Amino acid sequence: MSSTLSLDQIQALADTALPASSLDAPLLGKSLAELTEWVQQQGQPAYRGKQLYQWLYQQGGRSLSEISVFPKQWRAALAEVPVGRSSLHYRSQAPDGTVKFLLKLADGRIIETVGIPTEKRLTVCVSSQVGCPMACDFCATGKGGFTRNLARHEIIDQVLTVQEDFGERVSNVVFMGMGEPLLNSEEVLGAVRSLNLDVGIGQRLMTISTVGIPGRIRRLAQHHLQVTLAISLHASNQTLRETLIPSATHYPIQTLLEECREYVQVTGRRVSFEYILLAGLNDMPEHAAELAEHLHGFQSHVNLIPYNPISEVDYQRPDPRRIQAFVDALKARHVAVSVRRSRGLETDAACGQLRASRSVGG
Repeated sequence: MSSTLSLDQIQALADTALPASSLDAPLLGKSLAELTEWVQQQGQPAYRGKQLYQWLYQQGGRSLSEISVFPKQWRAALAEVPVGRSSLHYRSQAPDGTVKFLLKLADGRIIETVGIPTEKRLTVCVSSQVGCPMACDFCATGKGGFTRNLARHEIIDQVLTVQEDFGERVSNVVFMGMGEPLLNSEEVLGAVRSLNLDVGIGQRLMTISTVGIPGRIRRLAQHHLQVTLAISLHASNQTLRETLIPSATHYPIQTLLEECREYVQVTGRRVSFEYILLAGLNDMPEHAAELAEHLHGFQSHVNLIPYNPISEVDYQRPDPRRIQAFVDALKARHVAVSVRRSRGLETDAACGQLRASRSVGG
């Protein structure tokens, strides 16, 4: 599918482009009650549901034939039932410990997920789509076009994969990988609930990032989740934003910010604004002043991201003094701001660099 779509075409993708394999109803992503009902439909006692639930979410099982507590004959009969786990296509580790995974899905498609460890936490950057239709000019994923939405189990699987690889519990999840989460809101919200209730990750430790789809932030607010909403703003005015994000042509920055203010009012949660700093393009003092004016009186936080290079475009990362000047300009105007340290830069696992290709960054 072409990487340049009209807003109407992008909206038409919302919640529709699920893989055919999702019709096979993989078990991953089902609740304890749903799994209990499923085992009873198979003629088994209800307590088998809890055994299956623990095996899926605590033990990370991949085949029902491996569940030793199940009767041997039943295990054999269940061998072909889809669990919903991916296979590892490729793994690369950066010097800072960040690990990029290329995961092969049931239909052969490849997605990326990234495990980001620190002393206090293990964060997973998950993908919500195969590719992305938003075509942001600075983003490697957008350069590759869009294929389909991910199903709930394919999102949860990414977290379990990282958890198993690192041998420790995942503490944080950010929907900042491949794709636009709010174009796949039903599956993303289902994954959030399962990661919270079944895997045991607090909603306040999850972040959903979006470039902004008209009406979708307002709809997200109605779910009253405790997740953090992150807006990929990346520009301080409409003209510049349209240059970087094609879909912004149909979604004026003021309208986007109005929806964000509504989100704060409904949820009581502040909004985080992601802003990629591009040398000589959006990193000047006047841009900081414009940005601060937009956010005046807003319960928000600005997360500055020095540009991470990709091969298709010639943008440059600002030097440290330019970055600090931008920070100082925002702070002087009472805007909460931080600078995101790039993790996994050496293996193309950093923000904006994700693409489903082993040849890049492998």
